[in-house]
This record gives sequence, C-alpha cells and structure tokens, in this order.
Amino acid sequence: MSPHIQQTLLEARSALDALLANATTLNAIDQAGHCLADLFERGGRVFSCGNGGSMCDAMHFAEELSGRYRGNRKALAAVAISDAGYMSCVANDYGYEHVFSRYLEAHARQGDVLVAISTSGTSGNVLAAVRVAQEMGMTVIGLCGRPGATLSTLADIDICTPGGQFADRVQELHIKVIHILIESVERRLFPENYAPR
Repeated sequence: MSPHIQQTLLEARSALDALLANATTLNAIDQAGHCLADLFERGGRVFSCGNGGSMCDAMHFAEELSGRYRGNRKALAAVAISDAGYMSCVANDYGYEHVFSRYLEAHARQGDVLVAISTSGTSGNVLAAVRVAQEMGMTVIGLCGRPGATLSTLADIDICTPGGQFADRVQELHIKVIHILIESVERRLFPENYAPR
C-alpha cells in the first residue's frame, strides 16, 4: 500500500482532533447554529459564498437546507451565490471582486445571514461581500483556516478551522462544520427528525 494513504488519513485525524480540542471554535459553531435557527424561525434567508472548493461547500450548504438533509421537512431559505450567468455578467461588467457583494445588494435584506467561506480568509470577493453584508445589517458567519486572517477579524461569528499547511485539510473541516450547522438547525426546528425510533 502506498504510504501517503495512511499519512493523509493521519493528517486528517490530527486536524479533526485539533478542532475537537478548540473550545473557542466549538463555541463559535454552536453560536452559529443558534444564529441560523433564529434566522429561519423569523423567516429570514441565508446566503453563502466562496471560491473554488469553497463555492462547492457553499452550494452544498444551501442545497442541504433548501432541499433535505437527513429526513423530510419544510424547505429552508438558503441560497449559494453560484449562478454562472450572473457571475460572468458581473465579473465582466464590474470585476470579479464584486460577484458576491452585488448579489447581496440585489437579494439580501437586513437581518439575513451570510456564510462566507475562504480557506485563506483573504479572498477579495468574499471580503467585499462581508463588508456589504454588514453595511446592510446582516450577520456574517465566517469559515476560514487561518487564525487572524481578515475574514476572522471581520466576521460576527468566526469559525476558524486550521487544518494544516494546505487548503484541502481546511476544506475537510469546513464540510464537517457545515453538516453540524445543518443538524443544529434541524434539531431545533424539526426535533421529530431526531426522535428515537
């Protein structure tokens, strides 16, 4: 067997163990789960954004909320900013830095939530969205992988999951956080889906 297989899994386990031992980040995840459940209870919407693999995570987050996660329940208002036609239009007319922020200007409202995802915490278009969101009176949940990065300092709720030297470890932790957030919302709003059978 190739040695990198076990090494990769050991690195992933080490990153997860570090997250489990970080009480500050665990509390931030819990706070974000309550924030999202509060949002849906009052009829608000959550928007998510990111680049590359983080965009895929943003899309996964939104489709699990608006579609279904573990059991059938009411759809929840969640949108990933990922429409290719829209993004190419805004990138062409205004520049790629504005693809997320301009979408929020058009569709978001005061009291909504933005989940901003950037493994480095420095993506210019994500940070532009964060600033616009806060100007609009939205709450920002930030997912990044570098403590002290700009996204960490700007976010209202900072979920920083350092996973090691490379973005893939950070992304593996982000998807775990995303699933926990969705489950937290469901457990509060749809407890029947988690009742013992």
